[in-house]
Amino acid sequence: MTNNEIPKFHETFNPILEILKNGETLHSREMINLVIETFYSNLEKELLEQKTKSGDVLISNRIAWGKSYLKKGGFIEFPKRGTVRITEKGLKSLNNKLSLKDVENSDNYLNFYTHEKDKKTNTNEDIESSTPQDLIDEGFSLIENEIKSELLEKLKGIDPYYFEKVILILLNKMGYGGFIETAKSGDGGIDGIINEDKLGLDKIYIQAKRYGENKVRETEIRNFIGAMSGDISKGIFVTTSTFHEGAVKKANDAHHTIILIDGKKLVNLLHEFNVGVQIKSSYEVKELDLDFFDGE
Repeated sequence: MTNNEIPKFHETFNPILEILKNGETLHSREMINLVIETFYSNLEKELLEQKTKSGDVLISNRIAWGKSYLKKGGFIEFPKRGTVRITEKGLKSLNNKLSLKDVENSDNYLNFYTHEKDKKTNTNEDIESSTPQDLIDEGFSLIENEIKSELLEKLKGIDPYYFEKVILILLNKMGYGGFIETAKSGDGGIDGIINEDKLGLDKIYIQAKRYGENKVRETEIRNFIGAMSGDISKGIFVTTSTFHEGAVKKANDAHHTIILIDGKKLVNLLHEFNVGVQIKSSYEVKELDLDFFDGE
């Protein structure tokens, strides 16, 4: 990178770690400003003020992406909303001139990026043969996976009772009818009841488990089925983690209809139905209107 170029996002890895190396917890905006002041203040004013299509300051956007990748690699952490702090792993990497490959090959790097990581191993010839539409699609895919990753992490940290409400809101947005939140205790393993249709002709029991890494086991599925009353035969079991093989088999073998939604499927649905996310910006891609020139 020269003094006349804005850094690529991966070129901000080491500057970010340097700013955080004293171990203090900084607000993300403060960290970004310090990185710019310390490492990029020599850039021309026009570059420092350059913006993305969506209106963000480009250099701040690049640093924010660098921060996000470092978080996925386990080099920094977010102690609470809007703050950032270096981890022990980050401290050990200070003198290693961390590269994009180092971060992507980190044990902490989330599975959401597996597909993108494979695509980044393309040769220059592969990249040059990509159409502009291919590059746009790949960029949108990367952003989408980033948001889903952050969304899943957020879900794992929220209050369990609020997580239950999120699930009910999602199902309502998916077209199901009105829902009822059950009591917070003594509910027999049922977190909510939702109408399958707008008229409430059929009902579905909901169970929501906000887990970190623990898998949902067969016992929990058995308890869920046991809590279902005789007149309700359909249930949805949702978790932020995954299901043990025994749990999947128990759900499939049950006389009831039990739908299992794991963390990855959950964030896909939340993203699709705009629950917990919002549209930040829209881009128009135009093409030549051949019909316009038919009368020439």
